Order: sequence, then C-alpha cells, then structure tokens
Amino acid sequence: MSRKELRTRAALLGMLAFSAAAIALPQDLDVLIRNGLVFDGSGSAQQKVDVGVTGDRIVFLGGGSRMRAKRVIDATGLVVAPGFIDPHTHTLEDLSDTRRSRNDAYLMQGVTTVITGNDGEGPVQTGATLAKWKEQGIGTNAALYIGEGAIRREVMGMSDAAPTPEQLRRMQELVQRGMEQGAIGMSTGLYYAPGSFATTQEIIALAKTAAAAGGVYDTHMRDESSYNIGLLGAVKETIQIGREAGIPVHISHIKALGKDVWGRSSDVIALVRKARAEGVKVTASQYPYIASGSSVTASLVPRWAEAGGNAELLKRIADPEVRPRLISEMERNLDRRGGPESLLIISARDKQIIGKTLGQIAKERSETPVEAALEIVKAGGAGVASFNMREDDVKNFMREDWVMTCSDGSTGHPRKYGTFPRKLRKYVFDEHVITLPFAIRSMTSLTAQTFGLKDRGLLKTGYFADIVVFDPNTIRDLATFTDPTVLATGVKYLLVNGQLAVSDGQIQDILAGRVLRH
Repeated sequence: MSRKELRTRAALLGMLAFSAAAIALPQDLDVLIRNGLVFDGSGSAQQKVDVGVTGDRIVFLGGGSRMRAKRVIDATGLVVAPGFIDPHTHTLEDLSDTRRSRNDAYLMQGVTTVITGNDGEGPVQTGATLAKWKEQGIGTNAALYIGEGAIRREVMGMSDAAPTPEQLRRMQELVQRGMEQGAIGMSTGLYYAPGSFATTQEIIALAKTAAAAGGVYDTHMRDESSYNIGLLGAVKETIQIGREAGIPVHISHIKALGKDVWGRSSDVIALVRKARAEGVKVTASQYPYIASGSSVTASLVPRWAEAGGNAELLKRIADPEVRPRLISEMERNLDRRGGPESLLIISARDKQIIGKTLGQIAKERSETPVEAALEIVKAGGAGVASFNMREDDVKNFMREDWVMTCSDGSTGHPRKYGTFPRKLRKYVFDEHVITLPFAIRSMTSLTAQTFGLKDRGLLKTGYFADIVVFDPNTIRDLATFTDPTVLATGVKYLLVNGQLAVSDGQIQDILAGRVLRH
C-alpha cells in the first residue's frame, strides 16, 4: 500500500473515530428534555430540538430519540428556554439569610440568576458578601454591585457637601477594591440620599474607576419625573456619564413617573437611540407594572431635608420655621405622584396602616395627607406602592430591543413574586404587545451579554445548564398588592447549573446557585 493510500486510510479511520466519539459523548446524559417548544434566547423563532445536559453544561441540542439519560423530561406542549436573568433585585438580605437564600420567589418565576446591590446600596465589603454566599449556598446564581451610595455614606456620612480630594480618592479606592473582589460594576441611586448629593462630575470620577476594571454602570436615575432635573435631564446625565467615563450605562426600571411626564416615553427612547447610534453603550430594564415601589420618605420628602441623616430630618419636621417649607414641597411631590390615593402602604412598623392608602389614613386621623405622611415618617417610615405610570408608556419601553426585564423586587410589592410570569401572561399571550421570542431574549441573552455573564443566557452547547420549562397556558403571576407573596404558577421544571431546582412544579430542597464574580 502506497504512502498516499496509508495517509488516506488513516484520515478516514480518524474521522470515523471522531464521529463515533462525538455520537457517544452525549448518549449518557444526566437530563434530556424532549419534545419541547425550544427558544434559544437569541430572539429566534422556536426550534423543535431536544436539549441534553451533563453535569452543569448543555452538551447536546438536536434529535435525541436515541439518547440515554438518568432523567428524561417530556416537554410536549411546554416552552423550553434559558433560565431568566433578573438584573435588578433587592435580594441582598434574602441571599445572606440561610432561611431565605434558596430564593423561592425567583425560582418559581423561572429565574436562575439575580443581580443585586442596585440603587447605590451594594455593600462596601463586596468580597465578604460573596464569600458568605459561597460558603452557605444560594438557590439562584447571583452577582453583585458595589454601591456608590453606600461608599459615600462610608466616607462622608449623610453630608450633602462636595467631597474633598482626599474623600474622593478614598471613594475611588473603595470602588476599585469592590471591583477587584468581584463586583460586576457600580450602582447608583441618585434619586436617594446620600447619592442625590453627588454631582455629575463626582459620579463620573467614580465611574471611571469602575470602567478601568471592566465594570458597568447601573443607575436609578436622579429623576424619573419632575423632582429636580426632570426625566429627560436625568437620561441626558446618564448618557453623559457613559460617554465621559467610557463605561456601559444601564438605566434601571426605566419609566415615566407621574402626570408631569406621562407620554414622554417616546422622547426618552429617542434620546437613548441617538446615544446608541453615537457609540454610547446604553441599555435599560423594566418591570411590567404601573405602580413603582418606594417609601413614604423617598416619595414625598425633599432630599435637602435628609441631609445629615434621619435625626436631622426629624429635627426639621419639628422646627416651626422649617416645617412650612417642608409641607409645601411635600404637597407638590404628592401631586406629582397622583395624590394621596395613589400611595398604598405595603410595609410599615405600624401593621395597622398596611393595605391602606395615604388618603384613607389621613381621613381616619382627621389630618391632611402630608401631615399623615410626616407622622408615618416620625414613626419609622413605611414602604409604598406608588401608582404613577401609564400603560402606553410601559408598552413603549417594552418594545425596545435594548430594554430587558427586571423585577426591582421589594417587600410588599407583587413584582418580587410575579414579574416574569406577568410579562409573559399579560404582554405576550393575552395582549400581544411583544412576541414570545422577543420577550424571552429580554429575559435572557440581552441581560447576560449586557452584564458579561459568561456562558449564560442562551441554550447553546457548552453553556451552563440554566434552563426553564414552563407551560404557556398556565404561566401567570398570582401575587397582588393585597396579597404580594403568592408564588407564581406555570414553571414546571427549572435547572440551575444542571440541577433540578424545580421539578414537576415543586421547589426542590437544593442550593444549586453560584456566585458570579466579575
């Protein structure tokens, strides 16, 4: 046999061996999901393929009729998609508490990954928090921000002064340390004190530090209404920060809040589109509710009154010379929000006021709404659901391909338990505002790509096996503003890193989540 024939034969044998190995590799799977309506998360139409999982990875996509698996899931009539990713949650305390770290509210929505530390409240000790999660275990994957507000409070307390050069340098060091310890970026809550006391240039200086480490900038903007610089002014500020700091910017829970800015969603969209066309990396997230979640203090009290902290606020409330100005500005803020009936108390130390509007409480106490609000602040404050948005604005934002899904989940608001199923039920299946492939992309790959979550957000060979299987007929939110902690329905199976966290619609007693470091 000639050398050429030998080489040809060897090549053929090698190809046959490779093909056999490739075929044999996925035959013994841990999990095989068969017969489902598969959406890979890219925005593409559904595929009729089977999904094979070994260990924590997806190892097979295709016809799996000859595959063997330890667990076969028949997904006939069910949607198979990447596990949902929530870029704005308030799960920091949940994940750090062994009684709640399984994150049931999110698992039953089909969420496999959460990001927390938003609104400028990410912990200063990033490394310690991530280490705690890893040691005790968590039910979903989780990533964390370093919070500008927490850093400013650490260095400057609740002062409304500009930082000295030394104070600014110290804050930059804390941002850098947070990034080195695993934060995915820096978050701000410029509407809230003490973040509200920071100038744009101060934020840019800190954002440059995060940018140098490859991070992103996430913001609850300075204004979503007409409180100070206005909604459009706040969007312009965010874009300026992104441009001057050289950092991707993300607008959390984008909205047009209050009657002064209803209908301005188109103007916001135009600003973002223009910035994106000019090369600024701008994205946003949104929850599918017309009520935001806040507090009586944040909704009504002007930020200047919070300078120095709560003790100083209480002094100003009691000061007969300051009180008239305070009441006047709070009355204007209440009008922005839509009046006293638009604020529903959802959490408070005084349990008797939960479930009542500010208007109801004021009437019961024979007080003006603002006087009632001040008494609530003096008694320790309260969380509110603020009904301040319009459906047409919500839908406008939802249709943009740079807007992803988030819950901003907080105590007492049903969005913590219902966001993702609600968006699917209401806006996809019932009202047809967006298509199913578009919605799934907004919940998966768009988020993963925006925040650099490697090998997640798609059903793709080699990617982590974060997979949701849900019934399109029964997926829905059940949590309401009067009963906000009811688990959603419709998620039949949920794999987190290849482990079944939900099986046959029941949460399993495992902690399969992982800490996702920058």
